[in-house]
Amino acid sequence: MSSNDTSAQVGDPEHTPDSPFRHENVSRDEAPQFVLPLVVHLEKTAPPARTDALETAARAVLVMLADERSLGEGEGEGEWAQAMRDWQDARIRKVVRRARGAEWRKAAALPGITVTGKSAEVRVFPPVPLDGWPKELAKLQVSGTDLDDPEPPGEADRSRPVLWMSPDVDMSAGKAMAQAGHGAQLAWWELTDEQRTEWREAGFPLAVRTPDAAHWRELTASGLPVVRDAGFTEIAPGSCTVVADHPALRR
Repeated sequence: MSSNDTSAQVGDPEHTPDSPFRHENVSRDEAPQFVLPLVVHLEKTAPPARTDALETAARAVLVMLADERSLGEGEGEGEWAQAMRDWQDARIRKVVRRARGAEWRKAAALPGITVTGKSAEVRVFPPVPLDGWPKELAKLQVSGTDLDDPEPPGEADRSRPVLWMSPDVDMSAGKAMAQAGHGAQLAWWELTDEQRTEWREAGFPLAVRTPDAAHWRELTASGLPVVRDAGFTEIAPGSCTVVADHPALRR
């Protein structure tokens, strides 16, 4: 898994000159930079399935965005609200690390939220300064064992949101988890308050799948939110990595 300084955009980049996800230098680069840490529970003897880990990471980002502690402003704001604003005012960075045994237990004791999938556990933490990680998280490994699917995932239920991963870009599991989180966040930003509430109350159902080349071309031209990578790790700058296909956003 790798460190993931990633970026994305919605639609035509010329219409989003100061997007927090552009790979070019923008005014947001002048703001203090924060990162959203995610830690995946990865025991040697029972690693989670890759697709489940990606889906769980995406839900973890959504749970953090929707949590009462992340919301509000002023006297009634949640304890994480300022950090969430600082993070979203700058580059939107996510870093996925891995932990097992005592490392996982120490990480789980820090303020955050653990989200569980079928076989995956991912803990998401409130944003921290880029160079100010808690020591319990800073020492966790970023590179290491990749993840596989024991069996191919089934066909996605199109009545629910689908995060489509590029068939043209090879990514480690950690990189892909961060990208899936970006896709979920872009979809969240595009929804109305009513649509967000409906998704949250349903438990943030979603699927992560990889389309064939022809379907991918259709998706990237559909007007749906598209994640484009900043190119700091693993892949070329500007690469399209995820299309966020929420039913409410389809045209």
